[in-house]
Amino acid sequence: MLAQPSADNTTALRQAQDDGVRLIQVRGGLGAVPGVRMTGVHAGIKKRKTDLALIALPGPHVCAQAITTNEIKAAPLLATSAHLDADGDAIAAFVVNSGCANACTGERGLRDAQNTARHAATLLGARSTQIVVASTGVIGVTMPMDRLAKGLDRAFKQLSEGPEASYDAAEAIMTTDHVPKLAAYAWHEDGERRVLGGIAKGSGMISPSMATMLAFLVTDAAVSRASLTEALREAADGTFNMISVDGDMSTNDAVYCAAKPGKNEASPGLRAALAAVCHDLAVAMVQDGEGATKTLTFTVTGARDERQARTIARAVINSSLVKTALYGEDPNWGRIIAAAGAVGAGMNPDTWSLYLGDSVWVERGAIEAMSEAEAHHVLEHPSVEARLDLGLGEASATAWGCDLTSDYVRINAHYRT
Repeated sequence: MLAQPSADNTTALRQAQDDGVRLIQVRGGLGAVPGVRMTGVHAGIKKRKTDLALIALPGPHVCAQAITTNEIKAAPLLATSAHLDADGDAIAAFVVNSGCANACTGERGLRDAQNTARHAATLLGARSTQIVVASTGVIGVTMPMDRLAKGLDRAFKQLSEGPEASYDAAEAIMTTDHVPKLAAYAWHEDGERRVLGGIAKGSGMISPSMATMLAFLVTDAAVSRASLTEALREAADGTFNMISVDGDMSTNDAVYCAAKPGKNEASPGLRAALAAVCHDLAVAMVQDGEGATKTLTFTVTGARDERQARTIARAVINSSLVKTALYGEDPNWGRIIAAAGAVGAGMNPDTWSLYLGDSVWVERGAIEAMSEAEAHHVLEHPSVEARLDLGLGEASATAWGCDLTSDYVRINAHYRT
């Protein structure tokens, strides 16, 4: 089963229309981008499932990154950051493994990440600093380098273009994910068709603080690295930084975006496609949250500014009490308001109104306008939408979360064993 692009992408698509851009949703993820070759193989890091993806770019590309703010960063993040400092305008490939995070592994872990890059570079005829390496899996376990090297040899021989290859690569980077996550959008500029596609993994250890998972994006549009970095971080702030499964942040989280080298600024089309692809991948992670049975789209309107709106929206979707109430279909709106007011973002207790679906739930901070039975009926649906209007201004923000279930506890109680 494949995680399909989300239809609920109104914000990104509306912004694209406002900028005069017509985005076209296409299938295939990275496979929709001309010239990108990739595959996923079983290297033996995991017992049975595929666990190694190799993604080769059609020529040197500029590459932007947005990585975890966790003070403990895995060896692949450190190695890749050094590579981008040295060769960020000429990246040739991504190497991604699952099953082992290569985090908290000391000097050996850093050498293993560097040697992974060297091996891939030799196969591709590139410099080791032109290789982005990334890992996901169990922390504190060293990489089985002999298996990884043999897996890279096989992967190099199997490189191919297209949606099927993209699916294989997306499947190889999964950990507790149930489905691969792919998204792609096309647009036209200067009389030519451009595409941006991506794959991602993420199901647990998801908290709204950059980056919250692994994602790999590529476009055939040309742009400067500085402008691509700015555009990626802008897109990530409104998508990957606005999701929550469990409130935990990993040591390995990263988003990488590669584009053809250019001197130009990111075009409106590229920015719109970045926002749309990041949105679809982010929402797919929430929908695939560990043990999740429901998703919550929570919008804050009437805020003084975007910062206030985002702070409150993140607080609500990150609340364990809100998540458990969502799971139990419990119309306990007090949990939402308590979470919103707890972050000190400047709420006025007399001006807010809460909506469930299209209906007023609580008006002006005190008047309950919906019965418990009516609210419970809405909460029975697998996809729930709620909105908190602060009554203070014109700014807004949307965040996406899921429920917290007993299955989440079961999955994470036995993650290593």
